[in-house]
Amino acid sequence: MTNFYDINKNEELLKKQLSYAVANSPFYKKRFTDCKIDIEAIQSYEEFRKIPITTKEDLQNYNEEFIAVGKDAIIDYVTTSGTLGNPVSFALNDADLDRLAENERQSFEMVGVKRSSVVQLTTTLDRRFMAGMAYFLGLRKLGAGIVRTGSGLPGLQWESIERFQPDFLVAVPSFLLKMIDFAVQNGIDYKKSSIKAAVCIGEPLRNPDFSLNSLGQKVKDLWDIELFSTYASTEMGTAFTECEFHKGNHSLPDLIFAEVLDENQNPVEPGEIGELVVTPLQTQTMPLVRFATGDMVKFYGQNCDCGRRSFRISTPVGRKKQMIKLKGTTLYPQQIINLLTAFQSLKIFVIEASLNENQTDEILVRIPNDFTETNKLQEHLQAGLKVKVSLEKTSLEKLEKLKFPQESRKPKLFHDFR
Repeated sequence: MTNFYDINKNEELLKKQLSYAVANSPFYKKRFTDCKIDIEAIQSYEEFRKIPITTKEDLQNYNEEFIAVGKDAIIDYVTTSGTLGNPVSFALNDADLDRLAENERQSFEMVGVKRSSVVQLTTTLDRRFMAGMAYFLGLRKLGAGIVRTGSGLPGLQWESIERFQPDFLVAVPSFLLKMIDFAVQNGIDYKKSSIKAAVCIGEPLRNPDFSLNSLGQKVKDLWDIELFSTYASTEMGTAFTECEFHKGNHSLPDLIFAEVLDENQNPVEPGEIGELVVTPLQTQTMPLVRFATGDMVKFYGQNCDCGRRSFRISTPVGRKKQMIKLKGTTLYPQQIINLLTAFQSLKIFVIEASLNENQTDEILVRIPNDFTETNKLQEHLQAGLKVKVSLEKTSLEKLEKLKFPQESRKPKLFHDFR
């Protein structure tokens, strides 16, 4: 398969994955037959692109038809976070769990974790959550020390740091701010702790130009540790991770074949933004072929100062389905979130999208009742977005419920009612 995207994959593994999916997955057996696709005839990327895209709706509507092993082979069941709809069930057999461990082993090595390192995991290993388990399996395979504190509980985090002296944290960036706030309030000299770096998950850390976004910069200004960006999803079972040069998130070529496609499903050039489409490699229980993630990312190409020639992308700049057209301006929620996070005196907010009577997009930003700088915030947003959005004061109790819904594993800053 001689093409610009070739360096991004192991061709033999890709062909093997296609053959496995067609032979074992009821969904792909039917799809390839219906579309008259001959695996043996695929000898170029152009021919590979004739395979239809698999959508999230396919995965939701035909969930069990993607299972390619017997039920007695399944060991672990997980669900997606359900960011864009109902959570989807995923299953893993023994080989998939080994692959997941290898993915995280490579990812942790990329950020500098060694066998002699100690890593504190501030993420849950339960609640059908794949990521926390993946981190544990990867660190175990690497041979590093692991401190499993779980999510929340800043007091336990700092007591564990003092007790076990970890070098790395795995954490959501906004939780690092909560840890810093707790340390300040309780007289903990956090700047002299053993922590040298944080592997950041769940929230974007950088802008597409590699600079820290407002959330990342806020953490860095308060705590001068090295911050590594990551991007992953349950469906991919694979992580894209920053190296020490912080110039995009690297793919793991033996575990995933990635494409970044424009609205016509053509590959974008380096520097352009498109939708990430993935074919995870070496998966057995629920193989996916050309799965459209719904995430819009910037494609950087392959060459990096670190010497790796793997596929590099940004963390998502937005979700394809969350694109907002506001008075002729195209926006993604993350742009609004970055601007709101950068406004120092605003401690909590929620963004809502809806349709007005003309069936065009409207944006409402909910802010606390006691917030006193409404006019300044309005000017700040308009300067950054080039368009005016509505602000509405809301009780702190309601804001907390909107931001931390009981059924969600992540803070929910954007609610789409369109």
